[in-house]
Amino acid sequence: MTTDNQQARLKEFIIRVGVITLASLIVAVNLKSFVAAGDLFPGGFTGITRLIQRCALEFAGVELPFGPINLALNALPALISYKLVGKRFTLYSCLSIVLTSVFTDMVPALDITEDILLISIFGGMITGFACSLYLGVRVTSGGTDFIAIALSERKNVDAWSYIFCGNVVLLFIAGLLFGWDRALYSILYQYACTQVIKTLDPDGRRATLLIITGRESAGGVCAQIQDTNHTATLIEGVGLYNGDPCVLIYSVVSDSEVRVLARKIRHSDPKAFVNVLRTERVVGKFYRRPRD
Repeated sequence: MTTDNQQARLKEFIIRVGVITLASLIVAVNLKSFVAAGDLFPGGFTGITRLIQRCALEFAGVELPFGPINLALNALPALISYKLVGKRFTLYSCLSIVLTSVFTDMVPALDITEDILLISIFGGMITGFACSLYLGVRVTSGGTDFIAIALSERKNVDAWSYIFCGNVVLLFIAGLLFGWDRALYSILYQYACTQVIKTLDPDGRRATLLIITGRESAGGVCAQIQDTNHTATLIEGVGLYNGDPCVLIYSVVSDSEVRVLARKIRHSDPKAFVNVLRTERVVGKFYRRPRD
């Protein structure tokens, strides 16, 4: 059993490091080939780093490297995440920051297009895809995400709205210094990035399950739901088609758990009827799988 656990952990480590490396390389190429080419300002600490680089070049004639600035800005948020979220989550996320910083200073810029609209949209989509890869192995690209995740998971504070306000301030400063067209195109970039993340990150979505099953099968169905660390509400009912007694089970789970859970429910009761509804918002206690 110990050997199996070690092999499972080694496999998980290899997969996480591999995905983090790939995502970091994608982010670096995107920064050099789209963000820099379009003179855009992404959100978060990456945007602050870009703003510092741009100011140094514009007003002092000095071309600063991306890596050292990005690493310095992420130091304090990483410490907060280490204390509030977890050790492994923070260390893996720090690996993504280091790799992104190194790759950004190493990879050459690719001359893909000069159309600023295409750069804004497709650059944002590529960044969103890379961020989804990070989220798929339960890490983050660092920066403001460290603070937002720490405050939301441990202090029950919704920090994303504050981060959005911070990005607005960043773009306002960039607009004042370097022109409003670049600031507005940067908004398109961030919007495209956000939409891709929302589409590709199933852990960020919730689904409501309405399950109709027989009384004798209800215990097995509920057990499958409880295996996901979620709970359910059981309501006695009567089927109008044949008048037989039945049970309605109501539960809310993560969207990523629906497919496997539905298969297990059908295994417990092949005649079960499962209705999956999209859930926009959940207020109250909802189990979230630990990121660490």
